[in-house]
Amino acid sequence: MREKLLSKSYLILGGFMLTAMIALSLSAVFTLYKPTHAADTSSPHASLSCSKDSQRCVDVYDSEKVFGKDVYVGHDEPSTLFYSNAPGSGNQMRYELILPKDPSPVNPTQRGKSFNFQLHPAFWFGMAMCDTQSFPELLSTCTPDSDKNIVDPAISPRHPGVAFMEMQFYPPGWAPFQLPGGISCDPTKWCAALNIDSLSENPVTGQVLNSTCVAHIGSPEYVNFAFITKSGHPQPNSPPNPVNATIHTFTPNPSADLFMNSGDELAVTMHDTPNGLQIGINDLTTGQSGSMTSSAANGFGQVEFAPTGTECMNIPYNFHPMYSTSSEKTRVTWAAHSYNIAFSDEIGHWDYCTSIASSTATCNGKEGIPGDQEKADADDTFCQPASVSLLIPVSGCAGTNDPGFDGTSYQPLWPDGNTQLHPTPIQYTSPLTGANYDVNYSRMAFEADLPRIEITSTPPCNRSTGVDCTLIPLTDDGSAAVFYPFFSTGSEDNECIWRIGNHIPGSTNDFGQNNQYGQLLVLTYTGLGGHPMTLIEDFRQILSHNPCTLQE
Repeated sequence: MREKLLSKSYLILGGFMLTAMIALSLSAVFTLYKPTHAADTSSPHASLSCSKDSQRCVDVYDSEKVFGKDVYVGHDEPSTLFYSNAPGSGNQMRYELILPKDPSPVNPTQRGKSFNFQLHPAFWFGMAMCDTQSFPELLSTCTPDSDKNIVDPAISPRHPGVAFMEMQFYPPGWAPFQLPGGISCDPTKWCAALNIDSLSENPVTGQVLNSTCVAHIGSPEYVNFAFITKSGHPQPNSPPNPVNATIHTFTPNPSADLFMNSGDELAVTMHDTPNGLQIGINDLTTGQSGSMTSSAANGFGQVEFAPTGTECMNIPYNFHPMYSTSSEKTRVTWAAHSYNIAFSDEIGHWDYCTSIASSTATCNGKEGIPGDQEKADADDTFCQPASVSLLIPVSGCAGTNDPGFDGTSYQPLWPDGNTQLHPTPIQYTSPLTGANYDVNYSRMAFEADLPRIEITSTPPCNRSTGVDCTLIPLTDDGSAAVFYPFFSTGSEDNECIWRIGNHIPGSTNDFGQNNQYGQLLVLTYTGLGGHPMTLIEDFRQILSHNPCTLQE
């Protein structure tokens, strides 16, 4: 890796390509309203709705409080975290990445066969960002790229407003990206997008964004979204900010966006600029490249925090990284996870369905892998039939695993060397920071947000005591899931790499498999009146060293 571095007819409406039969489920993921706030009223407004289980949103610390009960639980995100005291390690780094391959699409429902879209609708690299309108607490300023922003909620509620950036990659082959639960931009190629998630809530005063604006942008948690393009700029009439976003914002464009092949080797760089964080992706296999800068000039913006009235205003904004370094202290203080610089695999969002109610995009048949099926339940939502798939004709649902963890992510269908049946693994190096991207991160950690999402299990995880919070989540039947993926190290071109999956040939260390995620983690958050409160949101294990660094 290092050597290479030196035809279906759709109705287009409000963020989805929709067949008429599923138009009733339009509001499931994207939210549509008369574009009274939009910059271009010729296109309907569209926005991601994080309150309705969008696959592309950050897990919040207390979803019941933010979204209301029985609305949203969260996402399963096993992660690797990277720590360094080197200045710039919180805002400048480079990863090398090999995109995974799928098995042949022939006989896709063969028992024991799986594809990337069934295991993870996205994976991503993350970073904390300044956003004075997000979780604003008591400060209206944020100094970019500075550890002055480190404030422990256990000591003070005066933490600057913070957002979280996810550089997401989307697998090919299934339902189009714009459909409810849709995952793919292309039949065979990967695409990528820069997402910045913010939360319009003041925990000190208890105020939230006014309901009119919440309805317009989709939910109190909202997203700036932009595909990585070959030009480095969003396409015309595709503003990333949630106040002005249109149907075009969420419509992949193969002539303009960076599309990548399975198996391609990539260099992913992230660094701050005067105009905001810039993401660059160089495809070392094809020679193509793409980028995106989170700048006001590119249409990125804050949503003004207006608790009263009906105002819904976009504030053009350059999003800059929040911290200089990366450690246990460089948190996003409203997120379930504890991290700043991290890799996360978004799992737990897909399961088979034998019969789909097209009017509601729900499963009215049986769920489960071939040979082990049972009657569908309430968690089988955002479903699409095989007929709309871009390549691999299987019917399934992308809103599964609430309350039970029994979708394809929880079966032994992960990378294990059997490429006839299973995908190859995601492979990535530990990040390098420094002006020349030649400084290793000194420590790392494993983390899984299972306590956060096990609150609807039977019995539920008690996030105050840790009772009934388990490293292997429970199925709908109350038994332990068959499988849970784990990270391991391996070697590619004589370099140490990270992979996630099952027992992968060539692994040098699996860190205790599921035990790698460590012990229950108690995090402190800011509560009403500025008083600290604690919640158990994650399992985490911190290693005293980084076992997978690039070797000189």
